Amino acid sequence: MKVEDYDGWTSLPAMFFDRAGAMGDAPFVWRKTQGRWQSLSWAETADQVRRLAAGLRRLGVAAGDRVVLVAENRPEWLIADLAIMSIGAITTPAYTTNTSDDHRHILQDSGASAAIVSSARLAHRLLPAAIAAPALGHVIAMEAPGLKQTTGVTIHDWDRIVADGAADADTIADGVRQISRGDTACIIYTSGTGGVPKGVMLSHGAIVSNCSGAFDLLLALGLDDEVFLSFLPLSHSYEHTAGQFFPISICAQIYYAEGIDALSANMVEARPTIMTAVPRLYETMHRRINAAMDRQGGLKKRLFDRALALGRKKFLDPRSLSLSERLTNLVLDRLVRRKVQQRFGGRLKALVSGGAPLNTEIGLFFSALGLRLLQGYGQTETAPVVSCNRPDSVRMESVGPPIQGAEVRIADDGEILVRGELTMQGYWNNPQATAEVLRDGWIHTGDIGRLDDRGRIEITDRKKDIIVNSGGDNVSPQRIEGMLTLQPEIAQAMVYGDRRPHLVALLVPDEEFVAGHGDGDLKAALMEVVGRVNRELSPVERVRAIAVTTDPFTTENGMMTPSLKIRRHAIRQAYGDRLEALYRQS
Repeated sequence: MKVEDYDGWTSLPAMFFDRAGAMGDAPFVWRKTQGRWQSLSWAETADQVRRLAAGLRRLGVAAGDRVVLVAENRPEWLIADLAIMSIGAITTPAYTTNTSDDHRHILQDSGASAAIVSSARLAHRLLPAAIAAPALGHVIAMEAPGLKQTTGVTIHDWDRIVADGAADADTIADGVRQISRGDTACIIYTSGTGGVPKGVMLSHGAIVSNCSGAFDLLLALGLDDEVFLSFLPLSHSYEHTAGQFFPISICAQIYYAEGIDALSANMVEARPTIMTAVPRLYETMHRRINAAMDRQGGLKKRLFDRALALGRKKFLDPRSLSLSERLTNLVLDRLVRRKVQQRFGGRLKALVSGGAPLNTEIGLFFSALGLRLLQGYGQTETAPVVSCNRPDSVRMESVGPPIQGAEVRIADDGEILVRGELTMQGYWNNPQATAEVLRDGWIHTGDIGRLDDRGRIEITDRKKDIIVNSGGDNVSPQRIEGMLTLQPEIAQAMVYGDRRPHLVALLVPDEEFVAGHGDGDLKAALMEVVGRVNRELSPVERVRAIAVTTDPFTTENGMMTPSLKIRRHAIRQAYGDRLEALYRQS
């Protein structure tokens, strides 16, 4: 396979059916059922896509119609996505964590004519919103039991729609040939870190172009029989492209994780070769690995610490190791690193981090343990990948050079601008917001950064998240939060202080740390931790006071997005009075 092959695909379904035709009866997608992994072949999946596409068309879903998709990561998600696109309709994913109000916004804003939902549990939040969406006429349920017909909306059984489409399945190929790269493939609603989500319109060409750039980037790894473990929400553009369509493009197998709680076990079972994740997951793994080694103590702990020290030294400057250190490092490969790597399945070629800034120390930690970690950068508006460290040239402080097909420049005020086929067509039904972000073909990312002497991007902050204190100093909250959460005692943090004389922070302590302290001394103990961090910060970056909560930021309470970024506006709304009180007490 060559990079040029991507130029020949006119749409995402065309890419899929081309790959399925080449792979035939080879296993493609895997799901664990009753304790056993079971697969669908490429040919079986393609047949299901054609049948569902024909079934949707029989319901009256037409080219250009929006179809909302609400489901956990599973084979049916991929089948539904491709079936919708195969008839020229537009997939509109929604998070499984959405409330009825969230669904109502998406259904009404998109004007969706149909929705596909996986289970009764998720349908109970979707259906109240569906009733209030005048354009919505049909809901297809993957698991129908427990769902009753609702006024104004007809509920259909997935298996029945697939069966009804069997007679016309062979006609789907003709429709696929009519789809062009410039047609809208999906509308992905941003997760709303700063307010009401907007629908990002992405063309087939934008996502195919992104896959092409990823292929060019990872070709140095020796792409062959690759295996992906999908666990980030497929409704997020990162997993949608990197965890679904890129694997399709390289004929990879996809395992669907049972959930975040089962991720460690699933990694050992699926043995992925490439994994995509967000920094929050790597931070959690870092904390758990360190905690496990602290509990073991003794010789194992000393060997682990030595492996970290030598691995870090080698990563930063391979020539700096003495002969004895190189020999010791080889021994530690077998005694320490191989065992850690087995916890990830034992055959990872690369971990890829995206969706938010990765703390440099986290990146060095995994690299020192022999796990190649490539930090990338992107946005939903760019389908989503803009850049990524190349396997043969990793620099932890950067997010790498632009991928093939992405043109990047830095505006006079430091904002990162992106242009290329990968850019969005605009925000659905929102020309004003589109005009603010997409100007003369350039996406204005809202991120501040620079290019180093090798063309690699360094992100310094979010344009809108920068704190400007009362003295006029600009402060990066993400940098400080990253340093705070690197401490084992702190699980989550949000820094606060716009137009204030100094910074304060809201901290969520680690559960084990809480268990070891009473209410009276928990805050004092955390201030000691903060003091440790403050020694590494400039005077204007130092946190002078803290508020503490043992209630973590989660998607359920609305304080984190489904892609695990903190929602600052929601946290400020809930804890603003406590944070402001810290200034009155100082």
